[in-house]
Amino acid sequence: MIHPLVRKLAFSLSLLFMMALIQWGALDRLGHDYTEAGFKRALVVFALSRGLNGVISVAQGTEVAIEPAGIGLNFKPGEILDPINDLVERFSWVMLASSSSFGMQRVLLDVMSAPLLTYITFGAVVALLWVLWWPDRSLIGTRKLFCKVALVLLVLRFSIALMAVTGEHFYLAFLEPRFSESQVELEKAATHIGEVNTEFQAPLTKEGGESVFDKAKRAYEAATRSMDIESRMAAFNQAAANISEHAIQMIVVFLMQTVLFPLASVWLILQLLKRVMRARLSWIGRTPQKTEGTSE
Repeated sequence: MIHPLVRKLAFSLSLLFMMALIQWGALDRLGHDYTEAGFKRALVVFALSRGLNGVISVAQGTEVAIEPAGIGLNFKPGEILDPINDLVERFSWVMLASSSSFGMQRVLLDVMSAPLLTYITFGAVVALLWVLWWPDRSLIGTRKLFCKVALVLLVLRFSIALMAVTGEHFYLAFLEPRFSESQVELEKAATHIGEVNTEFQAPLTKEGGESVFDKAKRAYEAATRSMDIESRMAAFNQAAANISEHAIQMIVVFLMQTVLFPLASVWLILQLLKRVMRARLSWIGRTPQKTEGTSE
């Protein structure tokens, strides 16, 4: 069994180490950097989702551009892309929520590393060290109270930064390949839909004198594009399939990092705080003076 004096010494050294770590600030800086990286990543994907929503909305309106060709063909991309547009809309909501989650983590990091909270934590730890080593048995209750207060402050002080650091390492280890692949595929899908939509657009009519040859050429080009409607439909179908797969994959990535992982971390922090508050800390009450008395 570990001697109470050894426990106190190890406990005191641990407190001093944590105070030095707070003073150094490396963990806080790392947490800020990782949170900022996640925030920027979420904003980029949010912008990508809004861009997808825009090109799909434009593609849904291309029917108006084909009807003036006068060949009796009605091309309605909205029937294909409307469900995908709904998915992209929800995808943009998830990305907005993920950006907000990273933003809240950044604010919490600022709060936890604020000078006032740091001074309060330092004061609680110093007071704990003083009552811990003061050879007075009447301070047993005070020792336990100060110990719980100091431990709660230290848990809160380190929890957000540790959550940001571990969350980013979790992303780099398991989620980054999925994110990179999905980002590239969604960008390709947006570009492809834009290109197909451009091919469907009828050429603008020139104002003023347009020759008969120009009108015939424009009518021929419009009819040629309209006859290729089957391949255009297939292109929209393929783009829709890619968007569905990779938008869902991107949602999974950000939900894992900004919802499930933080919730699991908060649960662990609450369990740790409960243990601290319920701990009896019986060894805290044993002083070196008592040990000397029993040895006599």
